[in-house]
Amino acid sequence: MTENPSKAAKARALVASLLLIESVVIAGLGLWLISLSLTADSFEFLPLLGVLLFAALGSGGLAASAIGYRRGRYFGRSPAVLANLIALGVVSYQVQAGLWIVALPLAVLAAATLLAALRAIPE
Repeated sequence: MTENPSKAAKARALVASLLLIESVVIAGLGLWLISLSLTADSFEFLPLLGVLLFAALGSGGLAASAIGYRRGRYFGRSPAVLANLIALGVVSYQVQAGLWIVALPLAVLAAATLLAALRAIPE
């Protein structure tokens, strides 16, 4: 399949940018959850460890996928698609809880990243 190299590079750059935004959001969410854990009335180590792992693996994985897209590699496509499908599942729980302020931005970001990752064509 022949694709305009300039257009393919722009598509990869878009996906990489969206993945980096998601990575920063997850890192920020992890830091917020850590601060909540440390300032809570009771301290539990194992839940804090779970939050640390979530933040490190989630944010790091999306950042690695973004770097791969920027370099023209597509090894990050599967993790990007999976992470955004999971995010869309989380949106349904947010909607059920009535947290529209969280659900709508997350749905827009996840859907945009998912579509961009699926449309970016390997070289």
